[in-house]
Amino acid sequence: MMHCREPLMLRLPKELKDWVKEEAQRNYSSQNSEVVRALLAAKKRADSAE
Repeated sequence: MMHCREPLMLRLPKELKDWVKEEAQRNYSSQNSEVVRALLAAKKRADSAE
């Protein structure tokens, strides 16, 4: 997928952090992977709307 990764400090509301944690557990992945997946999906939607 992406070869160059940049660190990002991200502060989330507890409700959203809990959701990311639950999604990661459900998908057997890391919380980081879930955030990346969600952002890539949002970017894809935005790109196709242009």
